[in-house]
Amino acid sequence: MARAAARPVPEVLAAVDLGSNSFHLVVARYVHGQLTVVDRLREVVRLGAGVDDAGRLDREVAARALACLERFGQRLRDMHARDVRVVGTNALRKARRKQAFLERARDALGHPIEIVSGMEEARLIYAGVAHTSPRDGGRRLVCDIGGGSTELIIGDALEPLELASLQVGCVNLSARHFPGGRLSAKRMARARLAVQLELEPVRARFRRLGWQQVSGSAGSIRAVGECLRELDPAATAVTAEGLEELLAEMARVDDLRDLEFDAIDDERRDVFAGGVAILAEIFDTLALDEMRVADGALREGLLYDMIGRMTNEDARDRTVRAMQRRYQVDDAQAARVEATAVGFLAQVEEAWQLADPLAAAALRWGARLHEIGLDVSHNGYQRHGAYLLENADMYGFPREEQLLLARLVGAHRRKPSLDGVDKLVPPWDRRAQWLIVLLRLAVLLHRGRSDAPLPAIQLEAGGRTLTVRFPARWLRDHALTVADLQREIGYLRGIGVRLRVFSARTQLAASAPAA
Repeated sequence: MARAAARPVPEVLAAVDLGSNSFHLVVARYVHGQLTVVDRLREVVRLGAGVDDAGRLDREVAARALACLERFGQRLRDMHARDVRVVGTNALRKARRKQAFLERARDALGHPIEIVSGMEEARLIYAGVAHTSPRDGGRRLVCDIGGGSTELIIGDALEPLELASLQVGCVNLSARHFPGGRLSAKRMARARLAVQLELEPVRARFRRLGWQQVSGSAGSIRAVGECLRELDPAATAVTAEGLEELLAEMARVDDLRDLEFDAIDDERRDVFAGGVAILAEIFDTLALDEMRVADGALREGLLYDMIGRMTNEDARDRTVRAMQRRYQVDDAQAARVEATAVGFLAQVEEAWQLADPLAAAALRWGARLHEIGLDVSHNGYQRHGAYLLENADMYGFPREEQLLLARLVGAHRRKPSLDGVDKLVPPWDRRAQWLIVLLRLAVLLHRGRSDAPLPAIQLEAGGRTLTVRFPARWLRDHALTVADLQREIGYLRGIGVRLRVFSARTQLAASAPAA
């Protein structure tokens, strides 16, 4: 299967992590194959605390987040960072009616926001830890306690083997069990029970796989590590014994403000108890002895993932290939459709404003996966394929890219459905329909699954009209294709697109589409 050509890695890269507790910005230089961080910014925003049970985002919290992003955007512009990835995690996954906020956030930063699934967040966290930690050999367990979720990953070298994203984090657990910083043995017991319930479904498979080393990332684990060094200056890691000592210290006070640790500053205090409860229960449930605090985290994982995308190691391509194998895709047919669709795109990308790397990538992936629904049923297989793509764990894919791909596959044959296209993040709510038209045309022309090459076909786009010109006499020799094209003219008319098909000077008329 052909891959997109690699492009040079720019010297300046940046990653922005919109976490449920804090926002992080990392700017790095890529020189001689090495990443060197040149600037970091972190601001506590508490975005997760601003999303209520109905998914509504508090206006005051949204304003605080946008003000932070304005400052981040200024720094990105000052440092001439043009290759930037911005991801939102648990809080933005939960938030509803967030389109207006995302558009304002994009304007503030100058870059679009990707909302990643919990599993994709786990994969990126592992990449950040694995790339920035010594490679001592053996499997590594990575734990990351975020504001709204906790991720657990087992991997070998740079490859994640098992991933889990738990719906418990230091912000939501602290708000529920330690409001106002109040402490007690009963509160800690209830909090740990809540964590235990989240861990129980993953406990057996994680312990069965096993690991030789344990790393912890993110602020909660780092704060615990600093507290343990205050208790014992010789401590070099978070240990089970150290955690018990810290829990004993917390049991002696009724309020977090009475805990005398320099590591618990005003920004960390409100969420510290929840983080300790999660970490203590992870140690108990997974029978851990010690955990090393890692330097890398999600934002470093984003940087390395960006480099991978630019050097033909794109995790998204690996995921697509894996899905082709899993759903027994006809690779030869997928390759034929892909080559034709990408060739069509090159002819119309300027007229339809599709000169964007994601447009070509989405069209390639859509072509490769357009038949995965056949593994479920031939009847309406485009709908089955769309469902699989929308709901699968697709490593490397932000949520919006996954939804875009599902929309392409779901509309690639029969009566096209644009349901959900209008909900894609702009400008893909407009561009998706043009990608759908191109994919449909490529699939139609390869319906016979023949290895015989297509003739030179010319496309011209203008407004909502697509003109397709075939060489003289070719259509005369392909009556079935003519019938399919006549139906397609009617199908596309239903979504407001005019398809004009010519062979020499003859124009095809539409026939009534089949039901």
